[in-house]
Amino acid sequence: MRRALLPAVLLALAMPCAAEANDSTAELGAGGLVYVTTEAIHMTSEDLFISMDAVRVRYTFENVSDKDVTTLVAFPMPDIKGALDFIEAVPVDDPVNFLGFKTVVDGKPVDAKVQQRASAIGVDQTAYLQALGVPLAPQLTATRDALDALPKEKWEGLINLGLAIPDTFDAGKGWEYHLAPNWRLSTAYYWEQTFPAKKTVVVEHSYKPSVGTTAGTIFSDGNLAANDAFPGYQQKYCTDKSFVAAARKAAASHTGDDFLMENRIDYILTTAANWAGSIEKFHLTIDKGAPGNLVSFCGEGVKKTGPTTFEMSATDFYPEHDLSILILRGARSAQ
Repeated sequence: MRRALLPAVLLALAMPCAAEANDSTAELGAGGLVYVTTEAIHMTSEDLFISMDAVRVRYTFENVSDKDVTTLVAFPMPDIKGALDFIEAVPVDDPVNFLGFKTVVDGKPVDAKVQQRASAIGVDQTAYLQALGVPLAPQLTATRDALDALPKEKWEGLINLGLAIPDTFDAGKGWEYHLAPNWRLSTAYYWEQTFPAKKTVVVEHSYKPSVGTTAGTIFSDGNLAANDAFPGYQQKYCTDKSFVAAARKAAASHTGDDFLMENRIDYILTTAANWAGSIEKFHLTIDKGAPGNLVSFCGEGVKKTGPTTFEMSATDFYPEHDLSILILRGARSAQ
């Protein structure tokens, strides 16, 4: 077996940067396809492309058995957790397909089904919310409006079940009383897929990534080594000395409203372990978006292949860790 995420890959370009700020959104980690495990089907290749605007994956599967295999294939969307102050980055304004997920099998679009479940304190409360006429998507304004419109005698029950949090504030017009959604929404797209005996099937899917953003960066800290968050960056993004030096230089050179921003993308690689064996051929492309951006992520044998792209390839690849990508760019370039 080969370790999926190893020493550092990073590339840095000069770019002004860095005022400190606290505004932040959180990324939602998404990944690949999963299915009921069978030794009959091997993932012969995975070609993965990730940028701040798009994630595209092309899989080739081979049924090595003498019989056709029909199995359920699923794409689990990242969970969305309601909160008093919602900060998770949801790229598409759709209550169900909030990543703009699309799938094609052997060149033909798949009409996937979807399952959504809302839970609080570990209890499935989907039917309860639906009976109240409350949308399941906690990130939508319409969901908060529906909660507020419920009779006040329902509010206490929602709070006691862990489904809602009282939201009380004065925005200049006197005290206001609202409810904020507090449940976790789990979403999965799925379909039945037949893998013919001794043949290959090509599955492609694409979606918009959830990009966590912070207006400012840890690398503007004058005493970075003493920052409690720094070891986490080193482990998660493999930020080596070269990247740190470039990031600190960029942070120091930015002034005014063109501060350096952090952009974070998480991709769940380990779902590939649900398929039989290792991935025979794995290829990854990361596009940092602009030549002046800085990028750091963990990988092995990564090469720069263009002004903004970095690639790695591996054989007999067995993903033991997920992938996290850190991109630094100026605030003006993000507009």
